[in-house]
Amino acid sequence: MKTSKNAHGKIRIGISTCLLGENVRYDSGHALDSFLRDTLGKYVEYVPVCPEVECGFSIPRESFLLMGDPKQPRLITGSTSEDHTGRMKAWARKRVAELEDEKLAGFIFKSSSPSCGMVSVKVYDHKGVSHKVGVGIFARIFMKHFPLTPVEEDGRLHDPILWENFINRIFVNRSFRETMITAMRKSNCAKI
Repeated sequence: MKTSKNAHGKIRIGISTCLLGENVRYDSGHALDSFLRDTLGKYVEYVPVCPEVECGFSIPRESFLLMGDPKQPRLITGSTSEDHTGRMKAWARKRVAELEDEKLAGFIFKSSSPSCGMVSVKVYDHKGVSHKVGVGIFARIFMKHFPLTPVEEDGRLHDPILWENFINRIFVNRSFRETMITAMRKSNCAKI
């Protein structure tokens, strides 16, 4: 059974791929956060995830936005108004199941993203007015699937208090998981 550490003892953290400087965004750009990549990246092993690219959308692509009910918004293309909610949800459910094997100690999402935003993502109402009340489609499914896994957004991690809290939570998460694995192994050995 795997633990949350790789061969080098680094904690494994999921991250939105664009934050590592990969050109995966709708406009062929990235959202590099050099602190996350170059500073924290020395101490963790990232498992990059780009929902839109991994779901099969091209680079570049039409931008997406969330529309409708903030609790169950639709993922709509900005110009052509095509609804890709079902496609994204189906992919996200499959992907979070695959991420179980990664034993992630945490996840860092790209803020404001209609697929990855964790809080305050714009959701447009029937009049076209936006309200910062949404959660990205993938982020919502991830957080529901992994309710005990620490999550945070890139922008919020520039707040020293939120940063320290996130780091503490990922270490506690890893420690708890390893304690449980050890206890299960001992229990199984005692039954033999």
